[in-house]
Amino acid sequence: MSDAVSGTASQLWHGVVGQRTAVQRLVKAAIDPVHAYLFVGPSGSTADVAARAFAGLLIAGTDDIADRNIDLAVRGEHPDVHEVRREGASISADQAREIVRMSSRSPVESDRKVLILHEFHLLTPEGAARLLKTIEEPPPSTIFVILADFVPRDLVTIASRCARIDFQAIPDAVIVERLIDEGVAAASADEAALAARGNWDRARLLASDPDLAARRKAFAQVPYRLDGTGNVVFGIVDELLALIEAAAAPLTARHDQELTELEERIARSGERGSGKAALGTRHKRELRRHRTDELLAGLATIAGEYRDALAAGDLPRPDSAVEAVEAIHHAMEAFAINANEALLLQALLWSLPTLTKP
Repeated sequence: MSDAVSGTASQLWHGVVGQRTAVQRLVKAAIDPVHAYLFVGPSGSTADVAARAFAGLLIAGTDDIADRNIDLAVRGEHPDVHEVRREGASISADQAREIVRMSSRSPVESDRKVLILHEFHLLTPEGAARLLKTIEEPPPSTIFVILADFVPRDLVTIASRCARIDFQAIPDAVIVERLIDEGVAAASADEAALAARGNWDRARLLASDPDLAARRKAFAQVPYRLDGTGNVVFGIVDELLALIEAAAAPLTARHDQELTELEERIARSGERGSGKAALGTRHKRELRRHRTDELLAGLATIAGEYRDALAAGDLPRPDSAVEAVEAIHHAMEAFAINANEALLLQALLWSLPTLTKP
C-alpha cells in the first residue's frame, strides 16, 4: 500500500481517474477504518469506482488485484459488498428501512461487510431520519460508503457522522491523456473531453461516438438558423432530438454487452434471472441520464455562441446575448427535473435572438 500512498498507486486504483488526493486518503484510511465514509463529487468523477476499490481493500487487506476478494469487489459481485441504488426518483423511507436491515446482517465470508449507497443526495427527509442512528452507530462489522453529488440540507446531519472524501470534476487534460492511453485518437480525445465537462464515464462514451463532432456543430449552428418563425423552430427541435436519440447507440451497445455477460454468468452459476431486473433498471436510468447530458451539453454549446458574439461585439443590442444565456441556463435547470423536452426546446428557441455570421 505504500506505493499508492506515495503517488504510484497500484492497479487497484487504475479506474479512479484524476483523483490522486482522494486515493491517497483512502489507502491510509483502510489501515484503521472508521464506521462511515462520504464520497462527495459530481457524476463521472469515478467516485463509484473508488468505492468498489476501497471496499475490496477493506475486506481483503491487500491491493493485489489478483486477490479473489479484490476481484469480486471491483466487479460488484462480492457477497459482503452490497450496493444500494434508488428504486424511484429518490431513496425512500422503505429503502432506508431495507438498508438498516442489511446493515444488521453478519458478513458471509469476511470479517467486514461494506454497504455502498449510491446517489445519496436524493435521500428523502424520512429516509434520512430512519438511517441516521444506523449510520452513526452501525454494527462493528459494517462499514458504510456513501456517494453523493453534493450535500443537501437533509444530508448534513448524516454527513457530519462520516469521514468525507472529496472527488473533483476531472480536468480535460487528464481525460485526454487517459483516452489517448486507451487508444483514442488525439483529435477525438480532445472533442470528447470538451463535451464531457469533467465526466469520465461520458468522455469514454463520447470517444466511441463517430457523430459527436457533427452533433456539436448542429447545436452551434442553431442561433444562426433562427428567423423568428415557428416552422423553423419546430424543424430545428425535431432535428436536435433525432440527433440525441441516435447518440444513445454506443450506450445501448454497451448495455447489450453487459446483459450478455450477465446471462453467461447466470448460465455458468445456474442461477435464474439473478441481477437482471436491477441491471435493467440501471440501464434505463443511464439512458435517461445520457439523454439529459446530451441536452445540457447541446444547450451549453448554444450559450457559447452567444457569449462569443457578445465578446466579439457583433450584436446591435448586447443585452440580447446576456438574456439569451440566462434563458438557456433556466432551460438547463428545467431539463434536470425531467421537463418535456420538445416543448421546452421549442419555447427556448422561440425566445432566442438570431445571430449573424461575421
